Amino acid sequence: MKEKQMKKQSPLNVAMGAAFMMAMAAVGPGFLTQTANFTGKMGANFGFAILICIVVDVIVQLNIWRIIVVSGKRAQVLANEVLPGLGYLLTVLIVIGGFFFNIGNIGGAGLGLNVLFGISPENGALIAATVAIIIFLVKDAMRVVDRSVQFLAIIKVAILIYILAVTTVPYQAAVTHAFMPTHVDFYAIVTIVGGTVGGYISFSGGHRLLEGGVQGKDKIKYVNAGALTGIGVASTIRVMLFLAGLAVVLAGHTLDPTNPAASIFKVAAGQFGYKFFGLLLLAAGMTSTLGSTFTSISFLDYTDNQGAKKKYLRLRSWLIVAFIVCSTVIFYFVGNPAKILVLVGALNGLILPIALAILLIAATKKKIMGSYRHPRWLLYTGWFVVVFMAYAGVRAILTIQF
Repeated sequence: MKEKQMKKQSPLNVAMGAAFMMAMAAVGPGFLTQTANFTGKMGANFGFAILICIVVDVIVQLNIWRIIVVSGKRAQVLANEVLPGLGYLLTVLIVIGGFFFNIGNIGGAGLGLNVLFGISPENGALIAATVAIIIFLVKDAMRVVDRSVQFLAIIKVAILIYILAVTTVPYQAAVTHAFMPTHVDFYAIVTIVGGTVGGYISFSGGHRLLEGGVQGKDKIKYVNAGALTGIGVASTIRVMLFLAGLAVVLAGHTLDPTNPAASIFKVAAGQFGYKFFGLLLLAAGMTSTLGSTFTSISFLDYTDNQGAKKKYLRLRSWLIVAFIVCSTVIFYFVGNPAKILVLVGALNGLILPIALAILLIAATKKKIMGSYRHPRWLLYTGWFVVVFMAYAGVRAILTIQF
């Protein structure tokens, strides 16, 4: 992962790499389970939660990416400049959340291999972890990561297009309830926002841009292109999965609570659809493993000069290997932490207002941002999201049955 090689990429290519890293980090096994689970429980009303999620995504990503890129500093460094020690707290929150998600990501990839080839999920997880480590350790690794997540994104979209093609999609009910829901579930909103843009996911794109040498006020157009592309890709996949699930639910079928996402594909296309689900789960697990690993480890980088940076880059490969290996070992011996993933998704929704508030404060400090003035509409909408997600997060946590 050599810095000089990364700087040879054009800013637009780096921005697209950041876009897909963010989008595919969000579209992991937890994403599939959450979307299918809430579709089964809420039906068409879940469309409203998705709509709120997309609006929040746009506000959060445009704010965070822009502040990171203009300042040229990673989120944890910005947090320390806002208040000494705050960056270390943010690092702990992000890395722990990313680690627990990565257990599910590795497990999801292993389960995907189990569906496709019949090997045990544990052995499948070992294979997936090995592939992920190899991708990170090859020469010019981040370019390989970019191409990997883009290729896997195409696979995900193609599978969902097929599933939608063989089902009768209730578009009218979906659109009507998205704008006029008969029931609003705060837990659903917080969980899917947390799983789509909470925790490490909201920083993956901004940190990827810095990794590729994209920083400064003159690079804002690439921030906008990357953030909106990433949100568009992640939102498209979520909407497609929601529509497929809604078609199955409204046709009178009940989703299996132990594996609701698999139920959608099996009902829609039989055993062939179930194999497609395995491929989708494998792709989701791999892309999220790459995204969560890169972003979580990037929060350990506090270097401020080239000498320190070179030492950190030599250490980073070992940190990446340790992160993936530890996640895999826990899955191998403990099993799929489905309940933990749901809880961590909700907790990530609580981390979001804390992290976003820190960066919004940083955006107003001249000693951090220099002559740059953050757009007022982004500041105001950003603070609105902070308040809304804090309120919704507390409401959601109070409803959790432990």
